[in-house]
Amino acid sequence: MNQEQSAALAQKTVQDIISFFEINVEVVASVEDGVINISVGSSELNSLLIGRNAETLRSLQSIVASVLRNQNAELQRVNVDVADYKRQRADKLAEKARGWIEEVRKTGDSYVADLNAADRRVVHQVATEYSDIRTFSEGEGRDRRLIIAQASS
Repeated sequence: MNQEQSAALAQKTVQDIISFFEINVEVVASVEDGVINISVGSSELNSLLIGRNAETLRSLQSIVASVLRNQNAELQRVNVDVADYKRQRADKLAEKARGWIEEVRKTGDSYVADLNAADRRVVHQVATEYSDIRTFSEGEGRDRRLIIAQASS
């Protein structure tokens, strides 16, 4: 199954799942850097699809990735976003990260953040804007933490 077929299968899987809840919105798939991005339009049931702390959204993403693995799809990494929730969350987190970085620059003390993998990735990306700041992760599994430090330390 090539990349185009993988994206089509992921899109159809999401459409099928949300139609079970009688949600009728546009579902769009695109491929970028080896990741299938699925965008689900907004509806009055966004909160149902996103869930508390985006747990339902992550579960939906996991189901789609499992379907792709089971079909030996060329692409198996999937990012599902409902009503731009993840993009908006990433924008807010990026602003927080800039504040944390400014605090590290001002005080010289490292900042430790307890973030999930996707959020750590956002902060790592923001940190690339600062030549005097470095970020790295320590720990394993759920105990993994992000550290923001001055590059000289």
